[in-house]
Amino acid sequence: MGGSTPPHYTPLSKPAAAGGGGAAYLRKSKLYSLAIVTVLCSLFYLIGVWHHGGGAATTTNLGTTLPCFTTTNNTTKKLDFATHHSASDGGAAVKPYPPCSGKYSEYTPCEDPKRSLKFPRDKLIYRERHCPEKKKELLKCRVPAPHGYKNPFKWPASRDLVWYANVPHKELTVEKAVQNWIRFEGDRFRFPGGGTMFPNGADAYIDDIGKLINLKDGSIRTAIDTGCGVASWGAYLMSRNILPISFAPRDTHEAQVQFALERGVPALLGVIASKRLPYPSRAFDMAHCSRCLIPWGQNDGAYLIEVDRVLRPGGYWILSGPPIRWKKYWKGWERSREDLNEEQTQIENVAKGLCWKKLIEKDDIAIWQKPLNHLNCNKLKKTTTNPPLCSLPNPDNAWYTKLETCLTPLPEVSRSEEVAGGELEKWPKRLNAIPPRISKGTINGVTPETFEQDLKLWNRRVSYYKTVNNQLGQAGRYRNILDMNAFLGGFAANLIEDPLWVMNVVPVEAKVNTLGVIYERGLIGTYQSWCEAMSTYPRTYDLIHADSVFTLYKDRCEMEDIMLEMDRILRPEGSVIIRDDVDTLVKVKRIADGMNWDSQIVDHEDGPLEREKLLFAVKLYWTSPVSAD
Repeated sequence: MGGSTPPHYTPLSKPAAAGGGGAAYLRKSKLYSLAIVTVLCSLFYLIGVWHHGGGAATTTNLGTTLPCFTTTNNTTKKLDFATHHSASDGGAAVKPYPPCSGKYSEYTPCEDPKRSLKFPRDKLIYRERHCPEKKKELLKCRVPAPHGYKNPFKWPASRDLVWYANVPHKELTVEKAVQNWIRFEGDRFRFPGGGTMFPNGADAYIDDIGKLINLKDGSIRTAIDTGCGVASWGAYLMSRNILPISFAPRDTHEAQVQFALERGVPALLGVIASKRLPYPSRAFDMAHCSRCLIPWGQNDGAYLIEVDRVLRPGGYWILSGPPIRWKKYWKGWERSREDLNEEQTQIENVAKGLCWKKLIEKDDIAIWQKPLNHLNCNKLKKTTTNPPLCSLPNPDNAWYTKLETCLTPLPEVSRSEEVAGGELEKWPKRLNAIPPRISKGTINGVTPETFEQDLKLWNRRVSYYKTVNNQLGQAGRYRNILDMNAFLGGFAANLIEDPLWVMNVVPVEAKVNTLGVIYERGLIGTYQSWCEAMSTYPRTYDLIHADSVFTLYKDRCEMEDIMLEMDRILRPEGSVIIRDDVDTLVKVKRIADGMNWDSQIVDHEDGPLEREKLLFAVKLYWTSPVSAD
């Protein structure tokens, strides 16, 4: 080569030769070549578009939004999707998942009334979770909505109104007619806010509580309502920036929790029986029972001891109804004075054994307060061992964990005024302050730096979600949201300004138990294994978020069973956001197609070079036929 100039190459800095004819010819040749290449590229592109898209152009624009699907017909145009990573599914055919029989429209797999009859009635064990056997009983079909199902009223209208077609049960309108719980009006139910112990309405009842303890300064943020009825107490708390979880068993009033969820109130099916509640220790600022019919003083005080476990240091327990004020109401309650007096004495003795302080008993309400720490309580336990201190290593274990009749010890402190486990900021500062469980180093591998990074990460991710699904940014479009693998609650924290709530799930199979951190942020959640069904009714959630769920459960349980459970608890026209490896998402999308979801895979927020992708999906509207059995 010897430094010679390559053929057809003219250095830009070299002057043209005299006359310039050769240079002009070369310039024309380059222009002709460029034009031919351009024409060929355009032709091949159009052929490719026609071949893959049926004549319609596809796009990889990540600003594309999912359409708002209507219920006018059952044929919705499928969304095209494109990513920069490809994965082959081996050409496997899509497996269809047919609709279940209409009799399953309110199916709760782990609280099935027929299955429950096989279990002991002692201590209400039969009302606990009893899930189907893995292969024999699992449904491989899609649970239908009842005929005539409608999208719920938007919050706050949903607090007071529910479509009859969505929860076609009138039993409570008869059984609770005089207590102002619920009224039937044409095609809908109305909830006046009444209750057995608050005849003037839940709002007035909460005002009465607010005269006894401070509900306004942000020190009370999370609350649990045991035996919630239709959850009016929780519904009216939410306007005061207090976030409740309500629960009740699936019993003769079978629609209680279903009504709560249709109203847009956080609720789960549950009962205090022989197992711990699925929440960490020191989770709630306030616990409440209004005529919830739980025998608090029986079984060595086990049920009140469980409330103590989940109650935060300094938290409050509120009791109204029997036996409170029994001297006035005992005839109306159709119980003897001796029986009611004994019941209240049992409760008072258990509370003293837990080192609670009775703050006040006024009219129909009694309030106790849990101590800030156990310094004085430890001294008391040297003279009385009823109940004794627990020796269990982890008070946060609460998935099929047996109830104990022992006092859960609080973290140690050095001063009597110190809050065990660390003092929390008042709401709303609590949301983004470093939670004490993290600052004290009790969460393995999670540091304050990890928390700060997570704040930034989910701020960016949720912003990106809203560019893909613009409905997520529309206030009121979604009310009940589920995060299936919440970690530190970052997804929920970035939606806090919207009129919605998020049930943050920490899977029991997760490497680190972070649910206590979520509660310390002023958010709510529960433990769950996604190899089993959730303790909730069909059509609970408007939107489901699943971050790396299918990677977590790989080789643990079937992907299709998790997807069918998501379909069961998702409303018609509800949305799904799934993050996972591209190979996994291809399999997920094939199942989504078989369930007749409309889905689209898009690139990661950091760009096309990331293997992790996102699947956005919408469950199409469909219901049982009129003649469903």
